[in-house]
Amino acid sequence: MANSMTGFGRGEASVGGYQFSIELKSVNHRFLEIIVRAPRHLIGFEEQIRKSLQGRFQRGRIEVHVNVVETEGMTRLVKVDKDLALSYDKTLKDLALTLNTAYETDIYRLVAFPDVLSVEDPELALDTLWGACAEALSRATDSFGQMRSIEGEKLTTDLLLRLDLITKYLALIAERAPSVVTDYQERLQERIQTLMGEVELDETRLVNEVAYFADRASIAEELVRFDSHLAQGRDALRSTDSVGRRLDFLVQEMNREINTIGSKANDLTIGQQVVSVKSELEKVREQIQNLE
Repeated sequence: MANSMTGFGRGEASVGGYQFSIELKSVNHRFLEIIVRAPRHLIGFEEQIRKSLQGRFQRGRIEVHVNVVETEGMTRLVKVDKDLALSYDKTLKDLALTLNTAYETDIYRLVAFPDVLSVEDPELALDTLWGACAEALSRATDSFGQMRSIEGEKLTTDLLLRLDLITKYLALIAERAPSVVTDYQERLQERIQTLMGEVELDETRLVNEVAYFADRASIAEELVRFDSHLAQGRDALRSTDSVGRRLDFLVQEMNREINTIGSKANDLTIGQQVVSVKSELEKVREQIQNLE
């Protein structure tokens, strides 16, 4: 079955005191667009995340939210920038001398200056972090894909029902089509008789005129092509490939055929069925915008 382009998924994984949680959500888009939002220190994972998603999805605007939190207390290291502290101290001494005022070194004041003291987290290899991130991404992708599949199945069921309904309308058109020529011949004959009165009717000219009309009003080719488009549409909907753009093209072709049928047939009964077909095609067109 075809997949929907809308979906949501979430996955979690932990490593070395960190817990990754990744959320995926998507909306309709003509192509595949992946937007990754991750903490600054994990910016290097963005390309790997994109490649992973590109291998599974073909269409949709997918937003990826990567969150990392600590799951347990961690031993942190305090680092002292001695050179910077000495520079602050020397600058203050020089300032005191310039202002002719007393100055005594105060270590507590020095460590309060920016960047003299800094707290560092214990080092954790990026490949270890990526392992947890990839695990969380895999779980999120699985639930995300499942939701898109379920939604796609519902859309497929609805679209197949609409294609069946269109098929019924086309069957009514095909049934009515032969009568169009017969009705035209009767109307033409009555009109000529009314105008000519007792004058003998030229049967040859009448036959030629009717034959010309029948050829001009024939919709057999359009019905055959339309039926082919319907068959291709059903095959596409039952496929697991990305089918949205293909179906969009087929609906355009169906609209072209039904417009031709309406203009060539020039019949009230067929015209009513044409309106019904076009109405269903518009609903089909709207629905396939949601398919991958």
